[in-house]
Amino acid sequence: MPKSYLPQGYYAASSQEPPARPALEHSLRADICIIGGGFTGLSAALHLAKAGVATALIEAETIGFAASGRNGGQIHTGLRKDQAELERWLGPTHARDLWTLSEEAKALVRELAAHCASDCELKSGLVIAAHSARAARDLAEDTAHLARTYGYASARMLDAEETRDVVGSGIYAGSRLDSGGGHLHPLRFARGLAEAAAAAGAALWERSPALSLEGGKDGVTVHTPAGTVAARRALLATDAFSGSIAPELAPYIAHVESFVTATAPLPPDLASRILPSDAAVADTRHVLDYYRKSSDGRLLFAGREAYWRAPSDIAGLVRPRMLDVFPELAAVPTDYAWSGTVGITRTRMPHFGRLGKRVFFAHGYSGQGVALACLGGKLLAEAAQGNPERFDVFARVPARRFPGGQFLRKPLVAAALFAFKLMDAV
Repeated sequence: MPKSYLPQGYYAASSQEPPARPALEHSLRADICIIGGGFTGLSAALHLAKAGVATALIEAETIGFAASGRNGGQIHTGLRKDQAELERWLGPTHARDLWTLSEEAKALVRELAAHCASDCELKSGLVIAAHSARAARDLAEDTAHLARTYGYASARMLDAEETRDVVGSGIYAGSRLDSGGGHLHPLRFARGLAEAAAAAGAALWERSPALSLEGGKDGVTVHTPAGTVAARRALLATDAFSGSIAPELAPYIAHVESFVTATAPLPPDLASRILPSDAAVADTRHVLDYYRKSSDGRLLFAGREAYWRAPSDIAGLVRPRMLDVFPELAAVPTDYAWSGTVGITRTRMPHFGRLGKRVFFAHGYSGQGVALACLGGKLLAEAAQGNPERFDVFARVPARRFPGGQFLRKPLVAAALFAFKLMDAV
């Protein structure tokens, strides 16, 4: 059976214990109150504190407790919709503005890793692996469009044989090797951001869930079980769980349980053949496999999804997918298995916006939150200081409600996502 280091699995086991942070047990005042201690909230806190803004961040559990401390650690180029589709939907100018910001997001992660979390094992290289010949053609067309229209020269197509050499598996029809992408240890990264934000002057409070958000004439008040924060503005940075604090956002975000496993350290002969490039890999299916190697030589492999709750045997669910890609790992045990809740939107685009005049929110990164959430926090910080222009590039993207009301929404979303699974087999 896998070792149990829940909720962050291998990431918790391979990290030092963080400093204890107190729960909020009194009333305080701040310029800005941030709700949520993941990448979005931590980035916002860091940028605000460095600008001299009195900032208080409250987290329901501990820093990096949810998706920010459990994800696949992959840094992607662009957004979940490709640029050609964004151009058709939003127009070329808006699409280009989104591209510019998405490129900034990757640069921001690298900057934050260098200055705030040097132990987060940041590495360059991301392979998008085509699961079919049709997917390979689509990927080649997108790669050419990025080079031709946006001058993006960091990605190149690989044929099936070249993909086998880079990945160590022969199941793919081709791939895109993107040196502009990469991967990192997400829990260490989150904790590094927290330390940097605190050093810059932000007050961080753990085990202090926001129970309610009350607007007033001159500001907002956030209530926790034992304290309150009175602030000029509040930033909602709770991703998949935003609807529990702001019910009006619930129709715009759905929950998907994603599963990650970590093998034992690979024997030398396998370690040299599996991912010899040390790039991360994500395939092109709707319900995708994504994986990478850790610094101590384990394969971190994620696959499958659930829409209700995590199964009791996560390793048993994910392992067959891993063996489809790397059958030679049959004798290598799975040491760690864990799950995390991913917030997805109907458009698969991040959802930014306002609740009244004093509350800003950013969520719905739909599986690409390592870079986009850090950028989201920076843009929230800008908007909270009265400079919303860049924030509004995302806020102008039309959001769409998931179908169904309070009771039907989840089963309808599950049915739609199951249909995408069937499409993967076509």
